[in-house]
Amino acid sequence: MKQKKRWIILAAACAAAAVTAAAGLDQELVTRTYSISTEKLSQPIRLALLTDLHSCAYGPGQRDLLDAVDAAHPDLVLLGGDILDDDPALDAENAWTVLRTLGEAYPTFYVTGNHEFWSGRAEDWKEQITTLGVTVLEGDCATVVLQGQPLNLCGVDDPAAGEAVWEAQLQRAAGAADPAYFTILLSHRPERVEDYQGKGFDLVLAGHAHGGQWRIPGVLNGLLAPDQGLLPAYAGGLYALEDTTLVVSRGLARESTRVPRLFNPPELVILDVIPAR
Repeated sequence: MKQKKRWIILAAACAAAAVTAAAGLDQELVTRTYSISTEKLSQPIRLALLTDLHSCAYGPGQRDLLDAVDAAHPDLVLLGGDILDDDPALDAENAWTVLRTLGEAYPTFYVTGNHEFWSGRAEDWKEQITTLGVTVLEGDCATVVLQGQPLNLCGVDDPAAGEAVWEAQLQRAAGAADPAYFTILLSHRPERVEDYQGKGFDLVLAGHAHGGQWRIPGVLNGLLAPDQGLLPAYAGGLYALEDTTLVVSRGLARESTRVPRLFNPPELVILDVIPAR
């Protein structure tokens, strides 16, 4: 009887472990929504942030991802780098389908990530992306009107373009922004918080960290992230900094990752910016 009881306990433990592993390795896309407020807007706006696609597949015609964007009804779509990948084994058409479809449907803006530069084709790709109706930001700060309100949308290339290039672009973008308008910076790297602060950016949007790859919800927000190392400070989520808000997407990479994501499903980030009451 005791042996039978031990077998029952062991079987239950194995079943629980299997269920936990299946949940932890779930790679289905999730939509994660954040909200911030500002006194610089009188009407709410909705932003969709996509990062780190790495040419991964999301169903026929990329509809799993594109339908999720459509369901959120964003005013603006922002692509935060590593949409394409330098690995030729990945199907680049997955990325081009997303770029083409979003560029036709929404005001869409793009900045590079490190993998675009590692490919050696970043400049060519940026030229191709502009032909799809997507605005490429390279140290620029465009004025965008949403819900009748002007705001600044700035963006910089990834530092893989060269540190001096990145720093010059960041300074140029900050100098071009009208301080009276709500100002967004789109940048691939979340760990550069000291560089972002004090430059008039109300909101910084980034990716790159892949959610720290392994997470334990409520305990560990991320185990390891590029350029942050172990226990990254900015693996994914919303961070209130001294004079700005940083939102870091956990990204969309799935089959491109060498190590499976754990309790860290790929995500589409939706951000509601609402008027302060």
